[in-house]
Amino acid sequence: MTFPANRRSSHFARWSWRNARVRAWIYQLAMLLGIGLLVYWLVDNTLVNLAARNISTGFGFLEREAGFAISESPVAYRPADSYARALWVGILNTLKVAALGVVLATLLGSLIGIARLSGNRLLAAVATAYIEVMRNIPLLLQLFFWYALITQSLPSPRLALEPMSGVFLSNRGLTVPWLSGVNGSVFWLALFAVVLYLIVAVCLGRKAKTAYLPGKAWALMGLLFVLAVSFAITITLSPGLHLSVPELKGFNFAGGATLSPEFTALLLGLVLYTAAFVAEVVRSGIQSVGAGQWQAGRALGLRDGQVLLRIILPQALRVIVPPMTSQYLNLTKNSSLAVAIGYPDIVSIANTTLNQTGQAIEGVLIIMAAYLTVSLSISAVMNLYNRRIALKER
Repeated sequence: MTFPANRRSSHFARWSWRNARVRAWIYQLAMLLGIGLLVYWLVDNTLVNLAARNISTGFGFLEREAGFAISESPVAYRPADSYARALWVGILNTLKVAALGVVLATLLGSLIGIARLSGNRLLAAVATAYIEVMRNIPLLLQLFFWYALITQSLPSPRLALEPMSGVFLSNRGLTVPWLSGVNGSVFWLALFAVVLYLIVAVCLGRKAKTAYLPGKAWALMGLLFVLAVSFAITITLSPGLHLSVPELKGFNFAGGATLSPEFTALLLGLVLYTAAFVAEVVRSGIQSVGAGQWQAGRALGLRDGQVLLRIILPQALRVIVPPMTSQYLNLTKNSSLAVAIGYPDIVSIANTTLNQTGQAIEGVLIIMAAYLTVSLSISAVMNLYNRRIALKER
C-alpha cells in the first residue's frame, strides 16, 4: 500500500524534529532519564560507601532498646522502651508545641494587626514597633534570650513566685494544679475525636444548614455533644482521676503539672515571632476590603467593632487564609530549633538515635517524613477551609 505524496509528507512532518510537540516530549524524556540516572548513582554510591564502612541499612534498629531518658513526654516512656517509642514521643512533643503555637500566634497576631490599624496613634505605633522588632531579630536569638531569662532570672523552687494559689513560677518552669490519674490512651482518643469533628464540621460547612437550624448552630451543638461524650468517657475510664496540687518537697515541686523552661521558652519564642508576621497578614487582609464597606456598616448604625467582626473580617478571610497557611507551616518547621535549647522534639530525639545507632540516613528520612506529613496535613485542612469560604462564581 502506498500513500500519496502529500499524505506521506504530512505523516513524516508530525514526527519530525521540527514539530514542537515532538521536541517537547524528547526534552522531557531526556530530563526524566537524567534524573533517574542521578538518583541511581546517588543510591548506589551511598550503599557502596556504607558497605565499605560495615554500616547496616534498614529500619530494624527501631525495635531495639533506646536506653536514654527523655525529659518530658506526653505518653508513658522509659529508657527500656524502643527507639520507635522514643521517636513517637518526639513527634508528639513537636505536635504539642506546634498546635499551641498556632492557636496563640493567631490570637496574638490578630490583635496586633487590628491594633496597627487603630485610630489611636500611640497604640498603632506600639503595634508597629513590635512587628518591626520581632520580625528583624532571628528566631534562634530570641529563643536563647527567653531561655536565659527563664533559667537565670527566676528564683529557685524554694523561693518560687506564687501569683495565684497553687501556681508557682521558678527557674524549673511554671507549675500548676493538674488532673492526675487520667488514662492516657483514652485522653488522646477523646482529643482525636474532638479534632476530627472540627475538621469534618469545617469541611461540611454550609451543607449542614437545614430549614430548622443554621449551619453554625448545628456545628456548635455537635461540638458540645462531642466534648460532653469525650469528657464522660475519659472520667469513666480513669478510676484514679483526682486534682493534683503541687507541693514543695526537697529541691523541687511534687504533684501538679510543670511546663519546663525549655518548652516555655520555645513556645514563647515561636508565638511572639510568628505573631508579628500574622499581624501583617491580618492587617493586609483588612485593608483589602473597600472603605465603602466601613461606611455602609456605619450607615446601618453599627459600631466600628461590629462592622469589623460582621462585615470586614468575613470578607478579609479570603485574603488572609492563604498566607496564614504559610505562617502555620513556618511555625511548625521553626519548632525544629528546639534542639538548640534542649527541648526533646523529633529532631533532638532523632539526633540522639542516629548518634547511638549510626543510622544517619534512616534518621534523616524519619525527620523528613514527620515534617512532610505534618505540613501536608496543615495545608490540606487550610485548603479545605479556604475553598469553603471562597466566593462561588456561577
